[in-house]
Amino acid sequence: MKTEQFKITGMTCAACAKAVEKAVSKLDGISKASVNFATEKLHLEYEESLVSADMIKSAVDKAGYHVVEETDAKEITISVAGMTCAACARTIEKAVGKLDGVERSTVNFATEKATVHYDPQKIRLSEIKDAITKAGYKPLDTQAGSKTDEDRIRKQKEIKTLWTKFIVSAIFSIPLLYIAMVPMITWFRLPFPGGLNPMQYPLIYALVELLLVIPVLIAGNKFYTIGFRAIIRRSPNMDSLIAMGTSAAVLYSIYSIYRIYNGEFGHVEDLYFESAGVIITLILLGKSLEAVSKGKTSEAIKKLMGLAPKTAIVIQDGKEIEMPIDEVEVGDIILVKPGEKIPVDGEVLEGNSSVDESMLTGESIPVEKKVGDKVIGASINKNGLLKFKTTKVGSDTALAQIVKLVEDAQGSKAPIAQMADIVSGYFVPIVFAIAIISSLAWYISGQGEVFALTIFISVLVIACPCALGLATPTAIMVGTGKGAEYGVLIKGGEALESTHKIKTIVFDKTGTITEGRPEVTDIVTTNIIDKEKLLQIAASAEKGSEHPLGEAIVRGAEKENLKTIKIDQFTNIPGHGIEVELDGKLVYLGNRKLMLNKNVNLGELEKESDRLASEGKTPMYISFGSQLAGIIAVADIVKESSGNAIKKLHEMGIEVAMITGDNRRTAEAIAKQVGIDRILAEVLPEDKASEVKKLQAEGKKVAMVGDGINDAPALAQADIGIAIGSGTDVAMESADIVLMRSDLMDVPTAIQLSKSTIRNIRQNLFWAFAYNIAGIPVAAGILYAFGGPKLNPILAAAAMSLSSVSVLTNALRLKRFKPYK
Repeated sequence: MKTEQFKITGMTCAACAKAVEKAVSKLDGISKASVNFATEKLHLEYEESLVSADMIKSAVDKAGYHVVEETDAKEITISVAGMTCAACARTIEKAVGKLDGVERSTVNFATEKATVHYDPQKIRLSEIKDAITKAGYKPLDTQAGSKTDEDRIRKQKEIKTLWTKFIVSAIFSIPLLYIAMVPMITWFRLPFPGGLNPMQYPLIYALVELLLVIPVLIAGNKFYTIGFRAIIRRSPNMDSLIAMGTSAAVLYSIYSIYRIYNGEFGHVEDLYFESAGVIITLILLGKSLEAVSKGKTSEAIKKLMGLAPKTAIVIQDGKEIEMPIDEVEVGDIILVKPGEKIPVDGEVLEGNSSVDESMLTGESIPVEKKVGDKVIGASINKNGLLKFKTTKVGSDTALAQIVKLVEDAQGSKAPIAQMADIVSGYFVPIVFAIAIISSLAWYISGQGEVFALTIFISVLVIACPCALGLATPTAIMVGTGKGAEYGVLIKGGEALESTHKIKTIVFDKTGTITEGRPEVTDIVTTNIIDKEKLLQIAASAEKGSEHPLGEAIVRGAEKENLKTIKIDQFTNIPGHGIEVELDGKLVYLGNRKLMLNKNVNLGELEKESDRLASEGKTPMYISFGSQLAGIIAVADIVKESSGNAIKKLHEMGIEVAMITGDNRRTAEAIAKQVGIDRILAEVLPEDKASEVKKLQAEGKKVAMVGDGINDAPALAQADIGIAIGSGTDVAMESADIVLMRSDLMDVPTAIQLSKSTIRNIRQNLFWAFAYNIAGIPVAAGILYAFGGPKLNPILAAAAMSLSSVSVLTNALRLKRFKPYK
């Protein structure tokens, strides 16, 4: 069984995603097909012996959508200096094209850039540049192309196109609405050109409206091509409703122009061009905003990729050569100096150092590295010189795997079906059938063509999707806006729809429940020194240290206004602590191992150390030579809001879990302080998403709250990802909700806001459908059949407008929302 994903283009709503799923699922050998509309990815599990990738692509094409080709080959754009004519460009193309591993090379003389497609397994980028140099030209900067880049460019182009169409549509629909409505307003006189008076010049008035609506229809042409194509394929969507409703209005209006031309001037009141124009303009605005939101989906991946350094120092033939990161191969020997980022994954060959892996692990305390230890790309070498052998490069590195986890978690989320889209699949054909049946019935009964056509148009106009289309987005707009007022940023309707269903919330420990910065909590001394002096000596010893525990001691001394003492000698002992010389005396500061190695008797303080450790604190011993002086305990303290937030969540009936890479004893100590129900301790960074998945397998709707890059896959895997605003950009981009104030009390606020908004959406949908359910039978002539009035299309349009007004008014009630105190 093979698992694969394909990039799909051409989808406009969740119904399109269902159409792709349906088309692919019909193929033999497909065991699972899932389309995520948000990420535009098709995830498949299939038997290769029964179905091929080409067959899958063909099925997608036949459904009216397209598969974007993705290959393993790299594409590099190199700026080239020295070209003077098109012949120069041709020379470079030939020189590069001859290289083994280069699939294709093209040079644009106008932009002075060479685009090269090549296999990185066969050729290095430096060899391509050498070929350009040997040809007599100078290669400059390179811009590595990628799937993410291509996706970003495509989405930016889509956004630009939609905004352009909206602007064009608005330019013509606003005057169209003005000239259509002003003659009907008798209670307030507005300026109006006399030459367009509908009573005096009905034909000119009608033709001007037609001329104004044509550019709007052209701007919204995609609604018609996609909408009618979806109807033909029996998969109607929101575009189908837009296309049918506006087409009915336009066709009826054109028919009215024909009647006016024949001298029936009363039909000047039967023009509905402005309804079609305004509907298309509003929908284009909504589509533009949606495209902007969707266009940001790849930014989290881009920022993750940006963590990796751009170059690496590779040792070749005894020389240190700095080269681009994409030229590093497995087996290369890499040199990393203090303060530099580790470029790729590898195994230490020489040197000792502490490495800050917080960018990937979320834990603030650096990890000591020695010969034989593994190092991770994008982590920071703190204080020693490291020489290591590359074990993983490119897509195999830990960073790249986290990138993939984020992509997979985002793609594996079932698309949240919008209620309006689901209903439209049934609503459109039912309304269309009612329109045809009722108009034919009246025609057969002898009422004539005009009467039958009026009935047909009335049914379609009153069933226009305006209220249906406004029901959800207006509530979401007000709800998300209200959330922003209180520092709760909710990324669109999907997050709002899911948050109120959450039953379990998983909090990351470091930087989320805790402050994420160690502080001195306890000082215990022997009878040879007082606490203040011990802290002063310890801070003096750690003054030049970059270790978070040492920095915490220095900050503790600064708070007490203690001046540091000059030390004579400093020695770092990796994995143990430090040794300094102070006033001719040796001072040791470190863990239990250091004390035992230096033959220091721990005595009664060993029990104190165990007690402090049981409380989730890190004890550090200080001794003068072999004489123990005391213990300074450092801990990552709990945020003030953590306990209150968890208490509020419990009152809401939500289970609270905590996930951390710390040992269980430390985790239990923190959990006890804030009232955590469930502890997930000693969890590796790459396993956080798996732990979330296990909770989901229990049938729970799970939210994840985190702030670090290592939380990004778990944030994406969770039904709802909630990022702390003080955290990394990547965590914030991967999340569905961002708490800008870093206050955990905003977590219950987000859930409360979701519940209020969902309630409002349901009310909106009720009123939207209530108008249609009540209006469609009237439009079909049921009252006329019993001696009542026939519904004029004007009244049908008015009813449609009234439904829209009621939906908007109801959505505005959300402005009264207030969060928990």
